[in-house]
Amino acid sequence: MSKIELKTVARLGKQTKLFFSLVVIAGTIHQAAAVTYSDSRISMKRTSKTLNKLQQEIKGRIVDESTGKPVSGVSIRVKGTTLATQTNAQGDFNIDAKVGAILNISSIGYKPMEVPITTVSGLVVKISAESDQLEEVVVVGYGTLKSKEVTSAVAHVDSTQFNQGGARNPLDLIAGKVAGLQVTRTGGANPNSSPAVQLRGVVSVTGSQSPLYVIDGIPGGNMDLLQQDDIESIDVLKDGSGAAIYGSSANAGVILITTKKGKRGVSQFSYNSYVRKEFLARKPDVMTPQEFRDKINGGEINQTDFGSSTDFFGDLINDDNISNYQNFSMMGGGENSSYRASAFYRNLQGIALENGRKEYGGRINVNQRGLNNRLNIQLNLATNINNANLLGGGGWESEAYKNPTLSNFNPDGTYRFDLTSTNEYARLQQETSKRKQQTSSGDIKADIDIISGLRGSIFGSFQRNSYNDSQYASQLSENSVENTDFPEGGWAAKSDFLSQSYAFEPTLQYNKLINTNHNITAIAGYSYRYYIEEGMGGENRGFINDIFHEDNLGEGTALITGKSGLSSFKNDNKTIAFFGRLNYSFANKYLLQFILRREGSSRFGDNNKWGSFPAVSAGWNISNEDFMKDLTFINFLKLRVGYGVTGNSGFANNASRVTLGGGGRYLYPDGQYRETYGPTRNPNPNLRWETKRETNIGLDFTLFNNKLTGALDLYNRTTKDLLDTYTTPQPPYIQSTIYANVGQITSKGIELAFNYKAITGPDFRWNFDIAASTNKNTLDSYSNDIYKVKYKTFGGIGGAGDLGDAYTTYEGHKIGEFFGKKFAGFNDDGKWLFYDRDGNKVLNADINVSRNDLSQSDYQVLGNAVPKYYLSFTNNFQYKAFDLRVFMRGKFDYKILNTAALTYGNKTWSGNLLKDTFTKYAGINDTYMYSDYYLENGSHWKIDEITLGYNFRFANKAIRNLRVYFTGQNLITITKYSGSDPDFISDTGMGNTDANGRALGIDNRGAYPSTRSFLLGLNLNF
Repeated sequence: MSKIELKTVARLGKQTKLFFSLVVIAGTIHQAAAVTYSDSRISMKRTSKTLNKLQQEIKGRIVDESTGKPVSGVSIRVKGTTLATQTNAQGDFNIDAKVGAILNISSIGYKPMEVPITTVSGLVVKISAESDQLEEVVVVGYGTLKSKEVTSAVAHVDSTQFNQGGARNPLDLIAGKVAGLQVTRTGGANPNSSPAVQLRGVVSVTGSQSPLYVIDGIPGGNMDLLQQDDIESIDVLKDGSGAAIYGSSANAGVILITTKKGKRGVSQFSYNSYVRKEFLARKPDVMTPQEFRDKINGGEINQTDFGSSTDFFGDLINDDNISNYQNFSMMGGGENSSYRASAFYRNLQGIALENGRKEYGGRINVNQRGLNNRLNIQLNLATNINNANLLGGGGWESEAYKNPTLSNFNPDGTYRFDLTSTNEYARLQQETSKRKQQTSSGDIKADIDIISGLRGSIFGSFQRNSYNDSQYASQLSENSVENTDFPEGGWAAKSDFLSQSYAFEPTLQYNKLINTNHNITAIAGYSYRYYIEEGMGGENRGFINDIFHEDNLGEGTALITGKSGLSSFKNDNKTIAFFGRLNYSFANKYLLQFILRREGSSRFGDNNKWGSFPAVSAGWNISNEDFMKDLTFINFLKLRVGYGVTGNSGFANNASRVTLGGGGRYLYPDGQYRETYGPTRNPNPNLRWETKRETNIGLDFTLFNNKLTGALDLYNRTTKDLLDTYTTPQPPYIQSTIYANVGQITSKGIELAFNYKAITGPDFRWNFDIAASTNKNTLDSYSNDIYKVKYKTFGGIGGAGDLGDAYTTYEGHKIGEFFGKKFAGFNDDGKWLFYDRDGNKVLNADINVSRNDLSQSDYQVLGNAVPKYYLSFTNNFQYKAFDLRVFMRGKFDYKILNTAALTYGNKTWSGNLLKDTFTKYAGINDTYMYSDYYLENGSHWKIDEITLGYNFRFANKAIRNLRVYFTGQNLITITKYSGSDPDFISDTGMGNTDANGRALGIDNRGAYPSTRSFLLGLNLNF
């Protein structure tokens, strides 16, 4: 690096310095490897000169075919000899050979070539990229662009980069692969759970935090319809300048999934399979039955020894779990048609008893061309039939901390029940909870070339998701025995759900190249989406036998006495939009993109049914400028700047309208009891979208002869008009609350992702990927002139004691701030001491707990639950027929509330206790208390996946490829955190409970146990 370059770096900010430091390090590795390689080849060359005096010194240069720039570090070998050399920094080489000899030329990222020597000097060889990432097709919504043409922040992950641990959900495939995208499996290894997903921080308080999923063009695609071997690639639209094309569905980003399609040519078949075994990786460190007895006998705890020795937690473990997956596909086609069809079967078993899912289904893709190749019709059909066992997977807290000298059984062998806890083991034997589900989708798209450069398209899709849930508790179950209305009468419930969604989207696309330098691509379209859902449920009790289970609900006694339950619902929503996008490039140097979407939704108030979502972005291919020609280490450099507006409509239907609800049954004058109805919600005709405005600045780069490729992005996003419930006066309002647009959230961050091809050779290759990000999320305001709210609380602590919420988020403060008492120690009696606002140590009774007046409150900010830094590191090695992948990732600089220690590290608890109760928490002789005493450093580094594979080679061309691989997942976690696996603790949202019962930064006492899994897989192509 020159002095000028070093001075330039010195003036840059810390984050940019980090980026350039990584570039310099990679360049140093590259140059060192080149020198070592060159020295060894020079030695060989001198030996060869001695052996063959007839050879001449051949002089030449290697240049990049697309850019004309010289390429350094290219390996050159005289075919059939050991004579070899390498090009220097100017792309020049010298080698002793004869005119007419053949040169074998190879370099990382370029196609290998064989070139005859035609002259002694002045030989110029042009080499082309092997897999030019600049030409890589990226899906951007309603179309595609080449990577070099993209002006917004888009991440592309193809199937070769997917995680290989046997994905329970398609998003598991890209966990840790996209900078700024958090995919957190808060449900652990539960096969019936889905990961929590968040892109670039929190964008809403009550609205949807989940990105929009688009599967082969279907908006709101159901992820259950995807299997890992059917996915071609996943693209993530990260910023508003790209996501604006999807309008009010795109506030949290857009994830576009492209499935594999048929190809013309000879028929091809693939079979992919794996079997997986899971082992318990971490469980609560509680006392054994004997240790518990010793504490009783020693007088350290005031408990009762009931004489048994039971591992209640272990009784819930399914030690015999074996999961397996089978996928068979075939594809082929002729001149005008192609197809791909696949079928799969998957049996996933959890580490918990009675916890699994069996599913099967298939996917079909057909492409047909006609009208002299002017017409192309594509059809996709997919279905998934799922039979899930939902009974197990819970009860972990109850069993882990139950008195271990109790038993699950009475002396006579019957199950033991009591009124203070549930016998979870008995529940798994005496109850059932099943789901039968079918999810299907279909879409068809017709493209026709109307005239040169003008193409018309019509796209239509449907999705249907239906399931039936059924539960039954037998007469002898605890549920039935302890019921006071119908003791020892069985309980049954059934419910049905059906959702259907439809989309119709015609578009016109125009492409025109003018005078070779001006390239215009424009698309305009119309979008119609309709979604409807409905369901019903019923439950009854008091069955006198267990013959019918839940299949004869009317026979229960509770129905006769009016104590059964029955409910149903139905609602829908409609969205209509007009949209357009214009892309312009000049001389492949200067790029512009404009987007506008005008959208209307039935969910919003009468005064705000329609909204507009504009976006603009620009790109500058700096490397194509003449002044860059001498910077040979830069292969590609592009600056991107974008601004876009998106919306959020992810909340309840009819939120802007008056809705009616039952007010209770009353006696009418005719002597009959009838239901009454009244308004349950205040109307808000001004209800509108949450609107996010985002600016993104990015840099795409390829350096050192295509060895180093990556992107750096800086973003600033502001979400305005946050939706939440606010208090209203009565009168004039009917109800005490209203749903309104008031607050604002901002999110700022930096993302860096790059790939480096460190070593390449005929036998050994090594490349690695790094993805890193940091984010700052702030709740700017939550009030306006009409509605005043100083703060919001989140993150219910739960457990013993009424401890409230862990987070208090004030206007202008960061999201995820733990707020409460500052621990100051214990007095001589073991009572809590806390710091007051003046720094004095006081008893809990003397603490001012006011949240409304911070000048008087003794509460303090205790830490933050949002990781400040994310980092993932993937190493890919290949040696001959072996391949090895090591995937590691981590989260850093954040706190976790250890609620298990808060409750079960205190001798006040009447059941089993953590072993730390008598060491780390031995000083406590007081009630349960929330403070920073229980906040721990959540930083961790995880060896998440190691995969070793072997590719068999066959002389028989009938078998194209056979690969066998072995994968270990969740192998090692390096952390100081003492609770459950910190990687499975939620790092998304504001602190509200997610679908898996987890909240930001709070270690749930009853979390699904983390597991370590080992998988043996097979890929066969023939």
